[in-house]
Amino acid sequence: MKNVFVDTNILIDLLADRAPFSKFAVEIFDLAERKQVQLFTSSHSFATTHYLLKKYIEEKELREILYSLLDFMELISIDISIIKKSLISNHKDFEDAIQIYAAHSVSNIDFIVTRNLKDFKDAGITVLPPDELIRFL
Repeated sequence: MKNVFVDTNILIDLLADRAPFSKFAVEIFDLAERKQVQLFTSSHSFATTHYLLKKYIEEKELREILYSLLDFMELISIDISIIKKSLISNHKDFEDAIQIYAAHSVSNIDFIVTRNLKDFKDAGITVLPPDELIRFL
């Protein structure tokens, strides 16, 4: 089974049904539901997803949806070590650095899936857009 770190934009694609990207997010989570892939994301991404979507989805419903996602993915806590590594890194985008170091905290992570490839180019982990990840898996 492959271990995949899911970036924030993929979570938002899924929950906001952002076409045409949402179809790939749905496929990725479908694979996780069938236990063909293990998904991870950061606690930061999870909170950011809530923050961005609460303007569009009623609070109670959004919390229920997010809660249900926890059946299919593991959350990586953002601790001081990840923050320090991100702050001193050469990554231009601090939030993306947090994602990269969160992914590195999982010893056997195989991929990062994101639509923001340019900011993850020096991640040290294979980074794929969602459509390519689906083809690979």
